[in-house]
Amino acid sequence: MVTKDFWVLLAMVLYFVTMLSIGFAYSKRSNSSAKQYFAGGRGVGPWLTALSAEASDMSGWLLMGLPGLAYFTGAADAMWTAIGLAIGTYLNWKLVARRLRRYSVVAGDAITVPDFFSKRFHDRKNVISTIAALIILVFFCVYVGSCFVTVGKLFSTLFGWDYHLTMVIGAAVVFAYTLIGGYLSVVVTDFIQGMLMFFALAVVFIGSVASVGGVDNTVAFLRGIPGFLDGTHTATPVLDAMGQQIVRDGQAVFGSPTDYGIISIVSMLAWGLGYFGMPQVLVRFLSIRSSEEIRKSRIIATTWCVISLTCGVCIGLAGRAMMPTQFATQATAENVFIVIAQALLPSFLCGIVVSGIFAASMSSSSSYLIIGASAVGENIYRGVINRKASDRQVMRVARGTLLVMFLFGIFVAFDQNSSIFQVVSYAWAGLGASFGPLMLTSLYWRRTNKYGAIAGMLSGTAMVLIWHNLVKPLGGVWGIYELLPAFIVSLLFIVVVSLLTPAPEAEVLHEFDHYLDDPKGDDMIDSTLASNMEVEEERREEL
Repeated sequence: MVTKDFWVLLAMVLYFVTMLSIGFAYSKRSNSSAKQYFAGGRGVGPWLTALSAEASDMSGWLLMGLPGLAYFTGAADAMWTAIGLAIGTYLNWKLVARRLRRYSVVAGDAITVPDFFSKRFHDRKNVISTIAALIILVFFCVYVGSCFVTVGKLFSTLFGWDYHLTMVIGAAVVFAYTLIGGYLSVVVTDFIQGMLMFFALAVVFIGSVASVGGVDNTVAFLRGIPGFLDGTHTATPVLDAMGQQIVRDGQAVFGSPTDYGIISIVSMLAWGLGYFGMPQVLVRFLSIRSSEEIRKSRIIATTWCVISLTCGVCIGLAGRAMMPTQFATQATAENVFIVIAQALLPSFLCGIVVSGIFAASMSSSSSYLIIGASAVGENIYRGVINRKASDRQVMRVARGTLLVMFLFGIFVAFDQNSSIFQVVSYAWAGLGASFGPLMLTSLYWRRTNKYGAIAGMLSGTAMVLIWHNLVKPLGGVWGIYELLPAFIVSLLFIVVVSLLTPAPEAEVLHEFDHYLDDPKGDDMIDSTLASNMEVEEERREEL
């Protein structure tokens, strides 16, 4: 007799094979040049751009971290975080996308975020791009580790397999198709994975609510838990000496709810600020075919984000009503999506749905790997070490960087008790505070100079580390999410240092004043030229 595990595993294997096939299919085109490998030749359409940006951004955190948070402490934390992210998504597409796409062409055809900062300020010594590349490398290694944690938890929960072995195997699959296919394979697979994530969230959300007897029954049960559905309080699980929630007479025990005041709400809403500095999202703006298509991408991305985040929070809440004593810690609660899928769905469909978790991890970790690799290859190796390096040499260095990030990610993920939500929040704050204020001032304030840019990146990174490790543990008003104070400090450093140091060169100011209407920024012309170059290159190869 064929077991249920067989059908689940078969569905997931078919998914893996599909993703690897896409990597091979795009390998020839992606490896034709560094621009193709790192930015898809600036020829990516609006649907691919929108869904790949959201899928790479959300990662397994959306299907595991966010539901786990809602399951364990109720709606407040998860809900306000989701609202902040939804607002941040819209504002990033609205305020940054079009300007960055056009400015990146005018400023020397920049194809990576560090490259853009360097060329925006005419930093001929590439100090800015080197610092930016190192910051990306550090925090993306942490991000990659969070994705590998997701993979390990997925397979150990589904099949009871060894966490460490399955984590390493899953990480190797991601590494393989990223190494082979480059940016285009990442974008196309991210699009597929974004659709799968959306389907998986919708199916599990609807199924979980139905299994409890509908919305009314679900809400009635959750209202019986003090503070669980209250946006200004959080539920307080009563824990034993081992840090696990106490169960008494078949019911999970909760204490008096904890106040969730304005400081906490602002802290969670501040997650939205991170979008302005997320390289995995910003690089999608650089690679879109035309700035005229950004409005369409914005509508697609925002719609996907709002619905997906809503489903993620509601799955955690409905999961508590469906299985109130199943998970005793927040780390184990992050498996609620998987367990619900197993309980409700036919085996093969369960395999497809839980592939959404692996899809999220693959889409995000592959984006982090390719962006980290491009930062080192383009911005450190070609920008500083060997300025005459060929595309082949740059891609060789990039692939070596992929390997280093892959191994470091495995090291970060080796602790199977890691909370995906906590790991992601740390890396999100680091990147958001380091690059977010600088991106906004680069696009909107002409007086920003290279000295302010350097000061902003370094101060943002330092403040995240200081606040997270030294200030936040003090609690109270100091317990605010580190992204908010670090973002403010970085912005202040950019403004103050830029005003205290010499103004930008006349050429830099001229580019800023005209980048929105400069003919070089005409994206359709740029796209046409790129397309003609590709056709000519293919013709030469055939000859």
